Amino acid sequence: MNASLPQLWIYDTTLRDGTQREGLSVSIEDKLRIARRLDQLGIPFIEGGWPGANPKDVQFFWQLQAEPLERSEIVPFCSTRRPNTVAVDEPMLQAILAAGTRWVTIFGKSWDLQVTQGIKTTLAENLAMIRDTIEYLTSLGRQVIYDAEHWFDGYKNNPDYALQTLETAASAGAQWLVLCDTNGGTLPHEISEIVTSVMSHLSIVISPEQITSERQMTPQLGIHTHNDSDTAVANALAAVMAGVKMVQGTINGYGERCGNANLCSLIPNLQLKLGYQCIEDHQIVQLTETSRFVSEVVNLAPDEHAPFVGRSAFAHKGGIHVSAVERNPFTYEHISPEQVGNSRRIVISEQSGVSNVLAKARSFGIELDKHNPMTAQILQRLKLLENEGYQFEAAEASFELLMREALGTRPSFFEIKGWIVHCDLAPEKVSNAVATVKVAVNGRDILEATEGNGPVAALDAALRKALMKFYPQIASFELTDYKVRILNGHTGTAAKTRVLVESGDGYQRWATVGVSTNILAASYQAVVEGLEYGLLLHLGADSAPSCFVLER
Repeated sequence: MNASLPQLWIYDTTLRDGTQREGLSVSIEDKLRIARRLDQLGIPFIEGGWPGANPKDVQFFWQLQAEPLERSEIVPFCSTRRPNTVAVDEPMLQAILAAGTRWVTIFGKSWDLQVTQGIKTTLAENLAMIRDTIEYLTSLGRQVIYDAEHWFDGYKNNPDYALQTLETAASAGAQWLVLCDTNGGTLPHEISEIVTSVMSHLSIVISPEQITSERQMTPQLGIHTHNDSDTAVANALAAVMAGVKMVQGTINGYGERCGNANLCSLIPNLQLKLGYQCIEDHQIVQLTETSRFVSEVVNLAPDEHAPFVGRSAFAHKGGIHVSAVERNPFTYEHISPEQVGNSRRIVISEQSGVSNVLAKARSFGIELDKHNPMTAQILQRLKLLENEGYQFEAAEASFELLMREALGTRPSFFEIKGWIVHCDLAPEKVSNAVATVKVAVNGRDILEATEGNGPVAALDAALRKALMKFYPQIASFELTDYKVRILNGHTGTAAKTRVLVESGDGYQRWATVGVSTNILAASYQAVVEGLEYGLLLHLGADSAPSCFVLER
């Protein structure tokens, strides 16, 4: 760590609060993979779940006892004891102790409404629950992070009582007091005012004389914000500027309802913009990779437009923008994308200028300059095709093929001679399709027929079957996504269709596009180009004669 920078403690709750997002579910193996990736990222605290709530979380903590993390503190989460009981007899707390961690996080009620109507007890008993729970855990050597649930709503409704809950937690031995905007309805200016007020109050009430020899420091404050007003990140930043030292959030902002504060935005804002030390510089460059890794493990599509880590975060589409970025990236970029492990992208579309074409050519390893007449021809062809319904910003593989076609460097791995599809739609039978394709490879015609559970699947299978004996690399190619867009729906069944196909080989992905009034023709064009581009990646541009042209 850089000792000259003020330290902030990042607390990740992706594995607990983040998994409360609707539609998100993870296995024990998933949780372990994410925990180890967060450990690699250098997150100081990782909240692993609630061991007393479900067997999955119990097993998760057992696994980490056997194979501990290298850098991060793994933390279990639990509520205070129940009303009118004692902490030593509370089964939930026994499960927390069995997790075998140094730190534990306990949440308690701050809002008098939640006390009287939520858990149906008295305000005095709620304070006793907080004190008894924390004193019990600290007596057994645990260090306690106290999450003050519904803190801001509680403070607005009854500030005196809300402050009493914090005083109780602090005097009982909690080392962190985390102010939670549980309902996500507080705005940044309120956060700043309330945090400042709390810090002033605690510095007066909790004097050094009240701290026992075992608890040498006044508790530090933390912040935990939800995104129901779309201000979770702004609220967390406001709290830090007001003096809190711990920031809680989740990777990609996952969480219940509208989500939690997004650590993928908070960490670079705090470290790169505000000058706080959150993680090491060599770790922050892993941020984009971590974001995408977590989205892959939880099986949610990554947000392409997410700040800092999204695929489009440093994408430039307008010709004027591209020209300026080529001269100086800071004309349209607030940081260097490499600082967070992302990369700059030049997007090709009908809004492109010569600068877009030249920059994209360089990314493909193709040398062009603005004086080359082919540059203007490629740009003109691009605009013409986009006017017809093509969209190359999401299908860069198709654009590279188009560019190579114009330059005469597009390899001819195969030539499509024709195809036929027959669909059996008899009501009493399962819908099926048979496709026949005729292709030429090295001057040899091949005719193959294959069944599929739909016409596009059958065409894809038949083409693969015809080509596999010549290009065994195709066995590793798979279609990973298929999107259909109707471009002019007012024409009914005669509408023009755009099909976007994403393919991959387990290591990289590429996207191709097809457009036609015939949905099968549009689909097949995209599928064919997907196979062709995969062969280009595996075999290179010089592996076949440059003569193939797929009619558009």
